[in-house]
Amino acid sequence: MNIFLITLESVAVLLGIGIIGFFIIRQKILPTTVLSALTPLALDIALPSLIFVDIFTDFTPEIYPLWWQYPLWWMFFTVIAFALTIIFSFLSKKETRNEFRLSLFYQNGIFFPLALFAGMFPGNSRYIVILFLFTIFYPAFFFSTYHFFFKSNEEKIKIPLNKIVHPALLATIIAIVLSLLHVKDFIPDFFVSILSLLGDMTVPLLMLILGGNIYINYKKHGLSHFKDTLLFTVTKNLFFPLCFIPILYFLQDFVSSEILFILFLQSAVPPITATPVVINRMGGNDGLAGQFVVSSFLFSLVTLPIMIFVYDSIIGL
Repeated sequence: MNIFLITLESVAVLLGIGIIGFFIIRQKILPTTVLSALTPLALDIALPSLIFVDIFTDFTPEIYPLWWQYPLWWMFFTVIAFALTIIFSFLSKKETRNEFRLSLFYQNGIFFPLALFAGMFPGNSRYIVILFLFTIFYPAFFFSTYHFFFKSNEEKIKIPLNKIVHPALLATIIAIVLSLLHVKDFIPDFFVSILSLLGDMTVPLLMLILGGNIYINYKKHGLSHFKDTLLFTVTKNLFFPLCFIPILYFLQDFVSSEILFILFLQSAVPPITATPVVINRMGGNDGLAGQFVVSSFLFSLVTLPIMIFVYDSIIGL
């Protein structure tokens, strides 16, 4: 029961910050336009700083001899997730199947686990380092593949290079190279301290932004599509992780416990928050996608602790 309460508290902290962001925008303490300004601050500055500091200070090839395998396990997860996405998507209506599939396939694989690890394993950055190495190619993969879910769209999608070669990817590669070359002693401590302070903003900023976007989506679309949203939430928050547990159970003898748990979390977290934006870009129903994200996020307060408790009971952390 202890792991259930720890996870519940960690998710509640995330939701609490998100609720503050919701009311900041609702009460017009800050204008809605501030969200578009905070997003690049969080994703292009704070997050890369956090990644660089954690990998630079804690990653060494001797401690992580199989570090090069972590992205391969991400590829393994992606293949399984795609198969499950296709199977479960036939539960949805044909007219909303593209939105259902895209929201189901792309998980919030970095920010949600990152915040959970901070609450579940305070002071232990091992999970965080492995998470960054595990998801090193995920942002580039997302921005270069999401348009395949809307093949009927005749507009040629131009993928910006800065979305593929993202600062988070560059920060990861630079930190790994510096660690492999054993030149850490040549990097000034004050430089690392500056990036550390910037990185500490990552989770609060992201959750404030998410809370503000939830209010904007609610004001714009209300609470329509109740049945579709409920079906998606049950599928994403419960069916997905339950399908992964037997797969991970048979992988116990071949994979480290950290990778097993990260694989499980990838299956259990809500959708990536950018799904409504890219679905709107493709001419899809961004209101429905926004409700998928919001509902999955809110219900994760209950479903994520339950799923982690089940995981811990069967496989163990």
